[in-house]
Amino acid sequence: MTILDLIGNTPLLSLDIDGLKRGVKLFAKAEFMNVGGSVKDRAAKAMLLKGIADGRLTKDKTVIDATSGNTGISYAMICSAIGYKVRLCIPANVSPERKCFMKAYGADIIETSPLEGIDGAYNEVQRIISEAPDKYFYPDQYSNNENWLAHYNGTGKEILSQTGGSITHFVSGTGTAGTFTGCVKRLKEYNSGIKAVMMRPDSPFHGIEGIKHPSAHVRSSFFDECLADETIEISTEEAYEMTKLLARKHGLFVGISSGANVLAALKTAENAPHGSVIVTILCDGGGRYLSNPLWEV
Repeated sequence: MTILDLIGNTPLLSLDIDGLKRGVKLFAKAEFMNVGGSVKDRAAKAMLLKGIADGRLTKDKTVIDATSGNTGISYAMICSAIGYKVRLCIPANVSPERKCFMKAYGADIIETSPLEGIDGAYNEVQRIISEAPDKYFYPDQYSNNENWLAHYNGTGKEILSQTGGSITHFVSGTGTAGTFTGCVKRLKEYNSGIKAVMMRPDSPFHGIEGIKHPSAHVRSSFFDECLADETIEISTEEAYEMTKLLARKHGLFVGISSGANVLAALKTAENAPHGSVIVTILCDGGGRYLSNPLWEV
């Protein structure tokens, strides 16, 4: 067994949260239990292994991509394990814990303007590659189909198995939208009646790291918003409160996007019929956000 074998097959947790509508079941996929600590392990593994298989990623090349943190950590971990160099462009306001993880695995980090967010990091990658195209392997998580296929073949399939096919609603936020796209395609292929609910921040200036607001310029080439049957907007403050609740009342120390996902799932439950089975994603662990002010009170 290797580190790569510890990616995927994460548990599905039952959540009994105050306010959950009676007669509705809520489950959360514990993606923070992937070996690299987040849902992004799946996509990073798929993109890197595909690059190696195709001959585009060779030992003389450096892996490069733009990231808000978690995919970068996954790249860095996997590249460390299989012997490749990695260079990551990240917004300077990414949590210091995420930066520490990437550096611990040996990644070369380039910080870009916090005001430009992931757009600035993406543009910096384009500039670097244009100056030395033969030096880099660029997975481009925003346009690489291996991103969403990792969830079509993995996460979505696991959810069907773990719920015995009884899932009625899937709720998730979107960053690159790989998780949402892959899971929804797999779930609707099984049962077109399964409702896909997209969670997104209610403001362009939000604090839900890893989740994009529609105003961002960099968009996934593979994401079709028509996959979503419904969209629920969550404020940063609401997400913070749910994240704290999960830690202090349910023993789940997870990240802010996970709190936002669970809250969106609870809101989905309000109008869901009796017998509904709702599944959402716990994207990463809370240890990556310890410096966030939400933990000070």
